[in-house]
Amino acid sequence: MKILHFADAHIDMANYGRHDPETGLPLRVLDFLKSLDTIVEAAINEKVDMVIFAGDAYKDRSPAPTFQREWGRRIIRLSQAKIPTLLLVGNHDLSPAIGRAHAIQEFDTLQVPYIRVLQTPELLKPSDLWDLPVQVIAMPWIARSGLMASLDMSGTDSSEVFANLESRISDLINGWLEETDPNLPLILTAHASVQGATFGSERMVMLGSDLVLPGSLVKNPRFDYVALGHIHKPQDLNEGGQPPVIYPGSIERIDFGEAADDRYFIIADVKRGKTKVEWRKLKEARRFIDRRIVLTSSEGVMENLKDALPKDVKDAIVRLTVEYPHEYDSLIDESALRKYAEDAFEFHLVKRPQMEARIRLPADQTVSSLSPLDLLDQYWRAVKVEDADALQKLAQEILTDNNERRKNSL
Repeated sequence: MKILHFADAHIDMANYGRHDPETGLPLRVLDFLKSLDTIVEAAINEKVDMVIFAGDAYKDRSPAPTFQREWGRRIIRLSQAKIPTLLLVGNHDLSPAIGRAHAIQEFDTLQVPYIRVLQTPELLKPSDLWDLPVQVIAMPWIARSGLMASLDMSGTDSSEVFANLESRISDLINGWLEETDPNLPLILTAHASVQGATFGSERMVMLGSDLVLPGSLVKNPRFDYVALGHIHKPQDLNEGGQPPVIYPGSIERIDFGEAADDRYFIIADVKRGKTKVEWRKLKEARRFIDRRIVLTSSEGVMENLKDALPKDVKDAIVRLTVEYPHEYDSLIDESALRKYAEDAFEFHLVKRPQMEARIRLPADQTVSSLSPLDLLDQYWRAVKVEDADALQKLAQEILTDNNERRKNSL
């Protein structure tokens, strides 16, 4: 079985740049679509036996019709090429409201040939997979509230609830393992966090709101390949072992937190007990360049800032973070830096002036010996606030008025 595995497309993540005048689409959306086109072309040209998309087609659960159209055009190409394709529902695809359609519902509703949407945990046998000689255990994103309702669970201790849910999921998967044919390859696909995985910048979810699958569960040698989605950092959680347990990562860089990571999809030759994996780099993914400099001298400020940037910034999204003493502010010529980086797709200058905020008391004084007004005066002087005298006078009036009110109320 030759499998193509990718995940976390997020094709409408248009958080940088301008719009394309021909299509009207944000240029960043075209970046994501270009990567998706590369993946679809590879599936068709290499005649893979199956495509597994491990969840998160969009950035949220209510994509604009234009983005649904663009996603649909690519998936329909796989259908027309008669390539069996599994679409796993991810957390960004799923509405938290019970009964509402998820973002990729239409492929299931319209019964698009060779496309199957996986929205509930299930075991798929060859008869469910266009008679392919393979078995798949599917674990789409599981909303805690929905699973608790279906399992008739309740509880206020979130850690106890999660432990109970994770135990139920493990029991469910282990039960399915007993039903599978040991002579056929078996794939687990899940949109979930796995114990031991390294998160990237996508960790926008609140800590504690993820169900976490045990590492021992996904590394079970009964599986021949584990196709994961949800975490954007590419990684094999069982590197060098069987089965490969792979997060291919997002198909385009989302933000500067992913600047150092290349983008991939996976071609896997899945055999019973021995799977070979090929990481395919998406070479045209847009570069993110993130640089930081601390200025310690007022000499040659602009030259130092320019030297902090690489020579080649063409078509890259660039961020330069500068830390410097507050008094150097006038030495930084932002317009000159933007001119210097004009070949970049987008340039961000983050200025972080540092102010001496330490309050130094005379040797014969302690904090407890000073009144609130005295301490406030010390603070104004330490941080070099303009109009400190006026602010101090206002503070004195407020405190005096407050004291008068208290006296009158007694």
